[in-house]
Amino acid sequence: MTTEYDVPAIRRTHDILRVLASRRTPVKAAELAQSCQLAKSTLYLLLDCLEHRRWIERKDGGYIIGIELMSLGFAYLRHDGLQAAFHEAASAFVTRCNEVVQLAALDGFDVVYIAREDARRPVRLVSELGLRLPAHACALGKALLASLDPDALAACVPDTLPRVTERTLATRQALDEELDRVRQTGLGQDQEEVATGLVCYAAYVGVTPLGKRVAVSTSIPTDRLDDAHRRDVMEGIRQVARHVALRVLAPV
Repeated sequence: MTTEYDVPAIRRTHDILRVLASRRTPVKAAELAQSCQLAKSTLYLLLDCLEHRRWIERKDGGYIIGIELMSLGFAYLRHDGLQAAFHEAASAFVTRCNEVVQLAALDGFDVVYIAREDARRPVRLVSELGLRLPAHACALGKALLASLDPDALAACVPDTLPRVTERTLATRQALDEELDRVRQTGLGQDQEEVATGLVCYAAYVGVTPLGKRVAVSTSIPTDRLDDAHRRDVMEGIRQVARHVALRVLAPV
């Protein structure tokens, strides 16, 4: 059995960074103190240390995530060649289909977006890099959950499935039925379950040598998705997944 050790300074730093990462605007110290339940003396010591290392930066009387932390985070993609493999395959998809392509990893029951190749036309997206979404609500999450063995799946699915839109799956039975369809077709689908007017198709890539369970997807507004384009993007996203797998995954 693994014992979990708690280092208070690291835990507090993590709490601060999670709050900053969740906000679109600078967060003032008073709000950080309240959100993280920290004494002001402790908070200011941590903020000064993080600012000195450029993990955070001051802006408009508050704090935001800093450029050094972003640089460190991007190393997550470089270690196993994911970034290069993804952008090579995604560029070919964009050339053919002119739709956005996204790469995401499974973290617990969350999908975390880690890379994106944009199309040559505007599209309303919800996939900002670093964004987390509940896995049951999106095509990427369904593709990733369907790849888990029964024990791993049971361990990560929560008792209550939160709704993102009125179309989001809300029961374990509905999720299990959907995951069966994903296993049969090899494609996860999101029919306006994350954003109204937006559908997504996703294909599972695999587990990288460093243990990242990843998938790729494309998101398309419903008003430009006819049958021919749907067939193209569904096959295209499968090809992206196969290409990334061939480049990144270790031989079995």
